[in-house]
Amino acid sequence: MFADLALIAVATEAIIGYPDAVYRLIGHPVTWIGRLITWCDTAWNSPIRSVDERRGRGVLTLVLLIAVAVLAGVVVTAVVDRLFPSSAALLACGVLASSLLAQRSLDTHVLAVATALERGGLEAGRQAVSHIVGRDTRSLDEAAVCRAAIESLAENFSDGVVAPLFWMVVGGLPGALAYKAINTADSMIGHKSERYLAFGWAAARCDDLVNLPASRLSALWLALAAALLGLSPRAALATVWRDAGRHRSPNAGWPEAAMAGALTIRLSGPRIYHGVPVQEPWVGEGQSDLTAAHIRAALKLYRVACGLQIVVLLVLLVSLAD
Repeated sequence: MFADLALIAVATEAIIGYPDAVYRLIGHPVTWIGRLITWCDTAWNSPIRSVDERRGRGVLTLVLLIAVAVLAGVVVTAVVDRLFPSSAALLACGVLASSLLAQRSLDTHVLAVATALERGGLEAGRQAVSHIVGRDTRSLDEAAVCRAAIESLAENFSDGVVAPLFWMVVGGLPGALAYKAINTADSMIGHKSERYLAFGWAAARCDDLVNLPASRLSALWLALAAALLGLSPRAALATVWRDAGRHRSPNAGWPEAAMAGALTIRLSGPRIYHGVPVQEPWVGEGQSDLTAAHIRAALKLYRVACGLQIVVLLVLLVSLAD
């Protein structure tokens, strides 16, 4: 268990995030992983190869990514341990590991949508939400913009905050890096398009697997946060039970349903991806005509859920120390 490392990482990320100056200077672990994925895609995902060949090379890509990520984590940990005393090494590794979490940046991007709607109107809201969702935002009305922002908040709470933290607790820096490699591969090549259906198959299936525990945990954190805020944890859990399995994703439906139930709103529903209408089922039974105030309510729920994670890590660390 690496609860001490995870606690330092999540606290560091909550306080300072990933500084823009550092990003401009050296980039980010996700961009480094992305370059390797792009190289593999260019070199191995040729349309002249058979479906079986492309699927096999996609499996090889995933194995390579995980191996490189784990090796990088092991090497960085070993180097830091050699350079610093034990307590300083732990602190240094925790600060480095904080780059793999997205709780602060997620809050910033979703808050920007609410602010844009309030200050600049619908067109500004569409522009802001286009940075965090993959759907076509040009024809969204205000309610759809708000739903898109809240859905992104719920889904990314699971795979951008809870999941890397979970795998960090389980496997330290190598475990968190391996998760980030899998998740980045899914976002880049795990699509059901003609180009990636075979090549990205392994990445998509593996991402579903490694996100399974975090999606359930994220729903629990949101339900507990609802109780602390005087909302209805029972409605959150009831919505998860009823609607999570109807979602297109085996994992994203859990935090989305929990958030929808807690806030008494409806999420998901019909939308347009790349010009193609997609008839997604609704999640939740509340109102669907949302406003920027609902985004702010969702952010409040999210922040309390993030705080709960930190408290649980503290309790886990104390219990392990005893």
